[in-house]
Amino acid sequence: MSVMPETITEAMPAWPHPIHGVDTSITAFIGRARSGPAGEVVAVASLMEFERIFGGLWLASTLGYAVRDFFLNGGSQARILRLQAEGNGPLTGHDFLGPEKEAKRQGLYALDQLEHFNLLCIPPHTAGGSIEPALIDAASAYCAERGAILLVDPPANWTSTEAALHGLAYEAGQPSGNAALYYPRLSAPNPLRRGQQELFAPCGAIAGILARLDAQHGVWKAPAGLDASLQGSAQAGVSMDEHGQATLNSAGINCLRALPQHGTVVWGARTRSSGDIHPARYLPVRRTQLYIEQSLQRGTRWAVFEPNSEALWAQLRASVEDFLQGLFRRGAFLGASPEQAYYVRCDRSTMNEADIAQGLVRLQLGFAPLKPAEFVTLQLNLQLQAT
Repeated sequence: MSVMPETITEAMPAWPHPIHGVDTSITAFIGRARSGPAGEVVAVASLMEFERIFGGLWLASTLGYAVRDFFLNGGSQARILRLQAEGNGPLTGHDFLGPEKEAKRQGLYALDQLEHFNLLCIPPHTAGGSIEPALIDAASAYCAERGAILLVDPPANWTSTEAALHGLAYEAGQPSGNAALYYPRLSAPNPLRRGQQELFAPCGAIAGILARLDAQHGVWKAPAGLDASLQGSAQAGVSMDEHGQATLNSAGINCLRALPQHGTVVWGARTRSSGDIHPARYLPVRRTQLYIEQSLQRGTRWAVFEPNSEALWAQLRASVEDFLQGLFRRGAFLGASPEQAYYVRCDRSTMNEADIAQGLVRLQLGFAPLKPAEFVTLQLNLQLQAT
């Protein structure tokens, strides 16, 4: 049963703990760079800053090109993790993964230095190479733990629709609601080779487009269509017709496609989640879910020191409903009224006497996303501290 916002307002004319939305497009990049601190995550706000700290574009690595495309397409908050391989050669999956690296927070797990990030880009180790499927799987699992999305680049040998469909099962990692795959690679002039046309991984450009659309419309806007166009001179490295694009989209591969008078646009907004009807199948729905979860986790930290009482539950309901009402007014949910768009419960229907005695508060909410015709349900558990 939905709680009426009007009822909450009458019962509690004001609440001291408003919930603020977290950032949605902080993008972590991992790769090899010419210079800069190794093993340390560095915040970078522009391409000029990246060039100053990490040396800019470098033929021996694809990282700089991905970061360039991120800022070119609208990104503004990058987090750079420079890794070094043994012998100063190209990186491999072993530089990212392993029990020792996880225990020491090295490689991929050096991202534990960040309290929060939303998107992860691991461009190919070399211009003509591909990321190992085991690394894709580990990075997807890590993103699931951190509430982020891995942007997966197509393997280098995906030069046709048929190659992409054939290699999907064993070259692009396992299905995951925290990963999104894009095809094909981008064709653009390489300024380090006198403008020679070359292929580049699309992950940085995609992250930039996501950041741009988040700022313009909100995280719930599908990052696809005419609004999701590439900036600059980059084009889709492989041409495809409408049938090929539809076939790839149905397989969970988001496409970069050239459209007359519109340039190259992103067509498709799905995650790598298996199953067509699961809400996590849709990238904007999954990202909206993560956004709400993380905003509530941060915005309700004050409650852990409060008595587990009806007054606390009412205050939590009020704060969460106020936050969701703000999203509803911005067009984040489906429905003509708040009752149709979301609900919040935090009372004796969500907790039993044992929960209350143990200081456990359970808040349940649901929202109607813009894409699937079903509610997405979330549960927030708060363990209160003994006083």
